[in-house]
Amino acid sequence: MGVPAFRDGSYTARSMTSEAEPKDMGRVLDALGERSRRSILDLLAASPCSISDLAQALGVTKTAIGQHIAILESCQLVKTEKKGRVRMCRVDPTGLDDLEQWIDHHRGHWQSSLARLDDFLG
Repeated sequence: MGVPAFRDGSYTARSMTSEAEPKDMGRVLDALGERSRRSILDLLAASPCSISDLAQALGVTKTAIGQHIAILESCQLVKTEKKGRVRMCRVDPTGLDDLEQWIDHHRGHWQSSLARLDDFLG
């Protein structure tokens, strides 16, 4: 199965290479694909929380939250800081940078493609 191309060649396999897709973007998308992790990020967007607070709010064990936080932290979506015996968590938007760049790259492509289609139909 080949990559589709427009007659003018504007959409080619080159536009789908690793140059346009950062290596860690798949990990970020995988992390965001799990509903519990998105719920954690929603709670942390409102305010920093401890592992215990997150576990109580979501009705799951602290161990489960800890595993989710480890994944989110490895993708730079969450930062944690230990204060005494309590691990506090907060949102870290750094992990979204590559994803945002990829979306911006493709948004430009689709906007220009739709503009050409509009010109063709109009």
